[in-house]
Amino acid sequence: MGVQDFWVVLFVIGFCFQPLVLRSHNLTCHPNDLYALLDFSSSLQSAIGGWGKNFSADCCKWAGITCNSSFSLGLNDSVDTYRVVELGLSSKKLIGNVSESLGNLEQLRALNLSHNFLKNSLPASLFQLPNLEYLDLSFNDLSGPIPVDFNLPSLLFLDISQNYFNGSIPQSICANSIRLQVLKLAVNYLSGNLPPSLGNCSSLEDLSLLTNNLSGGVPEGIYQLQNLTRLTIQDNKLTGPLSKEVGKLINLNRLDISANWFSGTIPDVFHSLGRLQYFVAHSNNFSGQIPPSLSSSPTISLLNLRNNSLDGPIDINCSAMTSLASLDLGSNQFDGEIPSNLPSCRHLNNINLARNNLSGQIPDSFKDFHTLNYLSLSNSSHYNLSSALQILQQCQNLTTLVLAMNFYDEELPADPTIHFAKLKVLIITNSRLTGSIPQWLSRSSRLQLLDISWNCLEGTIPAWLGNFTDLFFLDISNNSFNGYIPRSLTKLQSLITGNISFREPSPDFPLFMKKNASARGLQYNKVWSFPPTLDFSNNNLSGPIWPAFGNLKALHVLNLGFNSLSGPIPNYLSEVTNLETLDLSHNKLSGEIPPSLVRLSFLSKFSVAYNQLDGEIPTGGQFGTFPNSSFEGNNNICGDYASPCPSFSEPLPQPRPHSKSRVEYKGVVIGIAMGFVFGVACFIITDRYVWTWHF
Repeated sequence: MGVQDFWVVLFVIGFCFQPLVLRSHNLTCHPNDLYALLDFSSSLQSAIGGWGKNFSADCCKWAGITCNSSFSLGLNDSVDTYRVVELGLSSKKLIGNVSESLGNLEQLRALNLSHNFLKNSLPASLFQLPNLEYLDLSFNDLSGPIPVDFNLPSLLFLDISQNYFNGSIPQSICANSIRLQVLKLAVNYLSGNLPPSLGNCSSLEDLSLLTNNLSGGVPEGIYQLQNLTRLTIQDNKLTGPLSKEVGKLINLNRLDISANWFSGTIPDVFHSLGRLQYFVAHSNNFSGQIPPSLSSSPTISLLNLRNNSLDGPIDINCSAMTSLASLDLGSNQFDGEIPSNLPSCRHLNNINLARNNLSGQIPDSFKDFHTLNYLSLSNSSHYNLSSALQILQQCQNLTTLVLAMNFYDEELPADPTIHFAKLKVLIITNSRLTGSIPQWLSRSSRLQLLDISWNCLEGTIPAWLGNFTDLFFLDISNNSFNGYIPRSLTKLQSLITGNISFREPSPDFPLFMKKNASARGLQYNKVWSFPPTLDFSNNNLSGPIWPAFGNLKALHVLNLGFNSLSGPIPNYLSEVTNLETLDLSHNKLSGEIPPSLVRLSFLSKFSVAYNQLDGEIPTGGQFGTFPNSSFEGNNNICGDYASPCPSFSEPLPQPRPHSKSRVEYKGVVIGIAMGFVFGVACFIITDRYVWTWHF
């Protein structure tokens, strides 16, 4: 075919299709689709920008809507129109119900209403759309059961996580949606057993059921889903052993079964899981030892077995675990010493071995642990703190060091050669350590969190602590420190500006166990969960509370209780606008409680008990919520939580005339006369002195 022939053919084809092209320019949305969208809009309490007939009579021009022509969809409509195939209104602040009329959008392929404020139950018609492939209703306030009559044969993606759905998972999900690839039902209130029909979703790649109330065992059908790459079923009430059939999930990349009631031993099948990178099984009842195929997996980068009943020595094959970056074996029953081969895991940077039965010293091999970033060894029986610090200071990238409840009855080393250049978090609590705050710590200029509470440390608080520009949490409580609180601590820049930044060591990695005043027992905390705090309570500190503490606008907790502080409570504390806890109890403070403190609108815990305060207790603001115990032990205060204050509007009682009054009257007269004579004499003497000075 010549060039001229080619252009002739092309012209003919273009001429033939010209009516179709011209006609497509004149198409409008199908009336049924228009009415369905108008009904959906009317069911909302909030307006949708770019919607409605006032905006355009053609709904295909409305915001978030995509249409295709009937012809392109292969429909045999008598009149070619546009049909709605996509409706995307994510994060539009929609308020209201999901209308039943959306089920009339019979050509709909994708519906995304996520991250809004939609509420109540879902209409059954929404689960009867034959062409729907993508459905995302996550992050709303939807509730009720998932409709049982689940018939979405074309569905590939379903996400209804982060809502309030309850009831059981319908058996019909995978029975009628066998093409489903992604199923996310996480963070709801679903209960009951996992349906065996989940095994029918042979194309499933991502199954997310975390944070519900699901119970029972894992059905065997789930282990037949060989396309599965992510299985996250944590934070439920699932029971039984972890079946060895899990080894059939050969494409699995992430397996999270944490915070359930699984028991028994961990099956030795990880040699079959050649793509597994994340295995998280913390907070279960697993026992026995770590299986060899797990402790030598070349692909796993994150291994979290915290809070189980695993025992025996820790045996990690670092020559095989070439990808391991995060190792969390805390809160188990492991014994023996810390493995000396851990530095040979060349990518390992986060280690938690806390709350085990480990003992001995820190291995000398840790001097070469240059990848180590986070280390927690709390609640163990290690010894020789001086040697430990000498070794660990050579970990060039160490930023977090947790040694709480360890190295008992030793002295906090004062060796000036110790230097942690990159340290951001140092926690050595509850260890009965002696000594004082060491000078070497002043060179850790990046320090953000320092907790040395519950020890036997003494001496004064060094002024150089105020030089840490990033320090936002300082707890030296329950020691024997004395002297004044350094003024320099009122200049902590992070507490003045609120510019607090940090990087957590890894997902779901605990910092340490610390008492929580608002809950019973102990809880895990991360760096981001620590409120900006200055806690100097239960020491022997004296002197005033500096008014400049009012500069610390970002401070949330100020605890100076159980010391010997004196003087008034500064008015400027009312400038600490984010303050949530203020404890000044059991000191020698005097004067009035500043009325300006009622401006602290976030204050939830307050105590000035057992001081020497007087005057009226302020009223208003949060002061109406504090118990009587916040003010007890002050004999001269009055108000709502103490004895009533005297009313100065009442007339003073007149004394009765009797002999004593007459004597007092005579005394007053004599006093006035003597005062007059004394005043005249002073005038004469002064006048004479001035006369003499001038001349």
